[in-house]
Amino acid sequence: MQARRKHLSYMSNVGGVLFCVAAEICGRKREMGMTIVFLNRMEQEGEREVRAAQVWIEEEGGLWISGWNEDGAPESAAREIWYEGSAWNEMLAVYRHMLAAKLAEGYRPIIRDTFQEFLESGQRGRFTQKLVCYSELNANEELYKKLAAWRRVRATEEHRAPYLIATNRALRLISTFLPQTLEELRDLPGIGENTVQRYGELLLEQIAGAERAHAFPLDWVERRLDEEEFTAWTYKSKERKFKREAERVRAMRLLLEASKSGGSLSQIGQESGLERRDLVEMMESLEKDGYDLEPVIAHELQLMPERDREAVLSAYAEMGDSFLKPVLKKVYGEEPPSEPGLDILYEQLRMLRILHRRTQNAAQREAQPEASAGAPEIVVSPQTKKDAQARREVNAG
Repeated sequence: MQARRKHLSYMSNVGGVLFCVAAEICGRKREMGMTIVFLNRMEQEGEREVRAAQVWIEEEGGLWISGWNEDGAPESAAREIWYEGSAWNEMLAVYRHMLAAKLAEGYRPIIRDTFQEFLESGQRGRFTQKLVCYSELNANEELYKKLAAWRRVRATEEHRAPYLIATNRALRLISTFLPQTLEELRDLPGIGENTVQRYGELLLEQIAGAERAHAFPLDWVERRLDEEEFTAWTYKSKERKFKREAERVRAMRLLLEASKSGGSLSQIGQESGLERRDLVEMMESLEKDGYDLEPVIAHELQLMPERDREAVLSAYAEMGDSFLKPVLKKVYGEEPPSEPGLDILYEQLRMLRILHRRTQNAAQREAQPEASAGAPEIVVSPQTKKDAQARREVNAG
C-alpha cells in the first residue's frame, strides 16, 4: 500500500503529465476493485466536426492499465489498451509515447495544464529546434546521402562509429543550410568545435559547389517556418523520443528476465525494438548496478572459441579494461577484420569485460566481506489482468 501511495503522489510531478487530482474526480470503483488515478478529455478539431476521446490510467490489484477511449467509436474499438502490467516505469514510458502520438495527430487536452511538458517544453531552445525542424522538412536528400556515404567511409578508415564523426541531424543541417566557411559551420546547432577542427574542411569539400538560395545568419528561418508545421513537427519529435524511452524500459525488463531464465539479444531486440549495440550498453549499465547477466552472456558467447575467450580475459587482467582497442590488437593482431566482423568482435569484448569486472568485484568482496552486498532483487515480470483477478480471489478466500 505504501508503494502504491508513492506512485500516486509521484504522478503529480512527472513533468506535469500525470494529474493525481483526477483520482478525487473519478473516485473509486470499489465494486470492481479498481481505482481511476488519472483521466482527461481530449479533442481534435476537424473541418466539419470535433472528435473527442479520454486518456486514462487505472490501478487494479497492483496492476497498472493505461489506454484511450474514443467517443462514437464502435464498441469493439472504443477502449484501446496501451499498457497492462505491474511495472510502473514501463507503463509510464508507454503512456508518454502513446500520448505524444495522439498529440501529433492533433488531439489537445480540455484541461491544458495537465500536459504542460508536451505543450510548452519546446519553448526552451526554440530557435535551435526551428533550425532542426526546417532542415528535416526541407531536406536535400541527394546531398544528405552523399555526406552519409562520406561519413561511412571515414568511419571505416578510422575504426570509429559513424555517429562519432557526425550525427544524422548534423548532416541534415549541413545539407540543408550549406555553410561555406568554418564560421558558418559553427553556427549550426550540435556541431562542436572538435568536429569543426577535425572534419570541418572535409565536410565543406563535400558540399562545395552546391547552389545556396539563402544566407547566414539563419534568423530568416523564424519568419519562413510555418508555426502550425513547427508545432506538428514538435509533437512528432516527442513521439519518437518517448517511443525510444519506452523501448529502453521494455528492453531492460526483458534483459532482467533473461538473466534469470536465459534468452538471446536477437529475441530481446525483436521484442523491444532496440539495436544490439544499445542492448550491450544497457547490459554494461546493469552490470555496474550489480545485476548478474551471465546467462545472457553465456548464450551470446557460445560460438566464440574458448581459446579466444581466455586470451581476451588474460589481456584485460594484464592491460586493464578501460579501453577495448588495445585488447583487440593484442588478441587479434594489428589488422583486425573489417566490418561486419569487427562489430561482432567488439561486442564479444564488451561482454567479456562484464565477466572480467564481475570477477574483480567478487574478489574485492571476498577481501572485504563487511562491504559486500547482494545483487539487487529482480522483480520485472508484468502481470496480466488474469493474474490480478486470481490474486483477489485468493485474498477473498
